[in-house]
Amino acid sequence: MDDNVLTADNWSSRGDSDLPMADDSAVVVRLLWASGLMLFLELALIRWLGSNIVHLSYFSNFVLLGSFLGIGAGFLISRKSWSVWPICLPLLAVLVIGVIYFPVSIEREGSDLIYFTNLQVEGPPAWLALPVIFVLVAIILAGPAELVGRCFAQLRPLSAYRYDLIGSLAGILAFTALSFLHAPSLVWGVVAMMPILVLARPERRLASVGWGTALLLGLAMETLSPGISWSPYYKIKTETLEEADAGFVLISANGITHQLMAPAQYKLEQGERIYEMPYLRLPSQLDDVLIVGAGSGSDVAIALRKGAKRVDAIDIDPRIMEIGVEMNIDRPYDDPGVSRHVNDGRAFLQNTDKKYDLVLFALPDSLTLVSGASQIRLETFLFTEEAMASVRRVLKPDGAFAMYNYYREPWLIDRLAGTAEKVFGHAPCVDTWADAQAVVSVAMRQSSQNCGDPWIATSDVTTVKDDAPFLYFRGNGFPAVYAITIIAILAASLITVRVLGGPLASMRPYADLFFMGAAFLLLETKNIATFALLFGTTWFVNALVFAGVLLVVLAAVETERRVKTPPLKVVFLAMAFSLAAAWVVKPEWLLPLDFWTRLVVATMLAFLPIFLANIAFAKRFRESSDSQSAFAINLLGTIVGGGLEYAALLTGYNNLLVLTGLLYLVAFLLVPRGSVRIV
Repeated sequence: MDDNVLTADNWSSRGDSDLPMADDSAVVVRLLWASGLMLFLELALIRWLGSNIVHLSYFSNFVLLGSFLGIGAGFLISRKSWSVWPICLPLLAVLVIGVIYFPVSIEREGSDLIYFTNLQVEGPPAWLALPVIFVLVAIILAGPAELVGRCFAQLRPLSAYRYDLIGSLAGILAFTALSFLHAPSLVWGVVAMMPILVLARPERRLASVGWGTALLLGLAMETLSPGISWSPYYKIKTETLEEADAGFVLISANGITHQLMAPAQYKLEQGERIYEMPYLRLPSQLDDVLIVGAGSGSDVAIALRKGAKRVDAIDIDPRIMEIGVEMNIDRPYDDPGVSRHVNDGRAFLQNTDKKYDLVLFALPDSLTLVSGASQIRLETFLFTEEAMASVRRVLKPDGAFAMYNYYREPWLIDRLAGTAEKVFGHAPCVDTWADAQAVVSVAMRQSSQNCGDPWIATSDVTTVKDDAPFLYFRGNGFPAVYAITIIAILAASLITVRVLGGPLASMRPYADLFFMGAAFLLLETKNIATFALLFGTTWFVNALVFAGVLLVVLAAVETERRVKTPPLKVVFLAMAFSLAAAWVVKPEWLLPLDFWTRLVVATMLAFLPIFLANIAFAKRFRESSDSQSAFAINLLGTIVGGGLEYAALLTGYNNLLVLTGLLYLVAFLLVPRGSVRIV
């Protein structure tokens, strides 16, 4: 038996008073390694699986919920005499190699690609791939979570939680650093193997080296494949089309054909008509042009050919821009009139004071998510009414706006055209083609537009706002596929808790912690959405939010350890007021503020409820007689919160705060009387 195994029988007689007053340094070090590995693996799997399994583009927090289930299960397993840790690395190697050999990618290419409806894919079907991935992710994450749980049993509850947070923060920072460096997946594997080998028992270390070698060889195959590189958002593949004339490069992102980099002359004369149409429909004055979604530079090259003197080229992905600098045959980024900006388009629009003759949204579609914890896509906040108003604000009196893409659905084109009409006060020009290309063009003055047939909506026009920015959700009922998936995940979680934790009645003392976990996940989701709106949907903003949440939680734990805090009743009351304040102060009210004022106000509104919630959690957790079960139940509650996150499709993000408040109210009502100082 592992020296760190503490069985349920000998643990149950051990209370907090039986634990040593000083923390065992060896246990603390092991806890730091295990918690850091746990968070690093979670982030790496969310990112890597999303890059290879296209189904995950439509299930935003699927891998995250699998991770939560695995971590909760790992804590429950840590109370047992058996261990899941030895099989985690073999399963990780099998998962990676299996996905590399059987990826799920888009079958169609080029102009035949369907962007926003049913995708024709190659590889295992969704009904097979998703359950297998969910189960494997849960088991893999259960391994390091089990080690963390065994360390919890040997430390005082708040001390253990404190070191777990520090290790988790280190894991997040490590993965953030790799994202900043555009490190390939092979480097991720090497970094993950270091704590795995440190934590492995000596007699199993040789086997770990063997499985680790298999894992790294699989990742090396991917990393060394021709044309493969990584950005903070995508696994990118570039392929020079040898059969075509010089200058044709196909760029794929996460297994999906993302763009064809071709000479501007070809795109204008023989290619797709969307590139030329804005210049035919709108005023010809082009002293200053803003292009959002500039990518590899083809749209910039076309604007220069059409007479643009100065172009601000915006793209959120630094690697795709680098490819344009390196490989675009027209060399648009070498033009002295072109300025490159790696930024979120909405954030740039919100913060610039410059005025433009033309603002162009050039195929800004991501098919990727800001994180595994929200419905936010990279382009989510570009197509709301408020975003269109920010476009209008930066246009000159004779300026114009255009957007084009492969929209497929007529109702989606009507939604975008209707948004332009509502903001600009008159109908736009709308051009569509049978292969799904569509251009929506609108000038500040209707008389400046040169439309063909007038646009007439063929469906009910509904626009989207910043609070519910779900462009591709028509709003005609909750998607059945989401409901089925959520129910299946919740059922799997319930079975796991029952099998590993015993009768559910025995966990009644920690029911409040379950609801705290659900509420906390909703609160985190709301904050991700708010910060994405206020500061951009970039990977860096997202990493700051996650790191900030952990730092605030750590601050709450340290406060509870060192300072006499108010009774639990007072803390919950203060939490209710902080949630109410965050609900009343709408994020759009903060957008006009300067950056630093906006940051200070947004941080206070977002993190004060998190701080108070974790003061409450720390109070309860400190006095738990079974820290492993208490922490596991709290984590499993986050799975319910992850399912409830989809309620934003119907309620909007701001009203998630109301649901959060109700969950915390239930948690307060379920606090066992006499277990903590209620009053």
